[in-house]
Amino acid sequence: MKRERILDVLPQSIRVLLEQEQLRYACLQEMRLRVDKPLLLIYDGRERMLRNRRDGPYIVSKEDVREMLEYVSNYSLYAYEQEMRQGFITIEGGHRVGMTGQVILENGKIKNLRYISSINLRMSHEVLGCADEVFPYITVKRQVHHTLIISPPRCGKTTLLRDIVRQVSDGNQWIDGMVVGVVDERSEIGGCYKGVPQNQLGIRTDILDCCPKVEGMMMLIRSMGPEVIAVDEIGTTEDVHAVEYAMHCGCRLIATVHAESMEELRRRPCFDHMIARKQFERYILLGNQSRVGQVEGIFDSSGSLLYSCHTPAGCYES
Repeated sequence: MKRERILDVLPQSIRVLLEQEQLRYACLQEMRLRVDKPLLLIYDGRERMLRNRRDGPYIVSKEDVREMLEYVSNYSLYAYEQEMRQGFITIEGGHRVGMTGQVILENGKIKNLRYISSINLRMSHEVLGCADEVFPYITVKRQVHHTLIISPPRCGKTTLLRDIVRQVSDGNQWIDGMVVGVVDERSEIGGCYKGVPQNQLGIRTDILDCCPKVEGMMMLIRSMGPEVIAVDEIGTTEDVHAVEYAMHCGCRLIATVHAESMEELRRRPCFDHMIARKQFERYILLGNQSRVGQVEGIFDSSGSLLYSCHTPAGCYES
């Protein structure tokens, strides 16, 4: 089904090329189309340039981009104006089609895009069970710790977050099922299509799709009474304040942030005081040295190492 959903939105000439390559779609992470530039894939964690049989690299044309936009929008880009002002459209299956071009402004704010010249198709991948190894470290007495997932780009932070949400919501051997509220600002966690999550987020999960994190956390607290709130890619001072507010309201927080290491995170002004005050109780650091989504280390609230992929014995509270 993943294969068909991806192929359905691609220009015919690129579909033929992909079918000739006989790719494993589970390994396909991104596809980038830029007008007059080679077609590039991120495949199994590595960049790959697709080539014609005889003519060298496949060069993306304006017609390719136009054709793909027609398929993505069901021949009506106007109907997707709200999504396009955010720079992407989410298609069935939870895959995200990002785009750039000329920005149309209205009263100083982005209204839409036109003359699209670049498209980035990011595949939504579920890896059920990928969070199994971290649960002994992020739970105690059948409750979940405030947890921050730290990761460079394309190292699986959203995939890990998604599976943590699913297991917290459903419950497992480490934790009883809890009510989870998800603020999915970029439609990447749930991969909602027409409001319905395409990814498995558990039986006790409520999701706000395409909603700014700060406003969304407040909405969930006021209206849905979550025990746990999950958000992706916090980074601004406003995000941090909203996270602190949710914690003070009694919600457990599970979030992600872009960073290469704990040291880099400490150097950021809006995170240094959170670390100093031990507001997050667990930090999960991801990498991709051996594989995408590798858990490099798990740290406690003081930054002490509880687990390392290099010394997997570790220790944890039971």
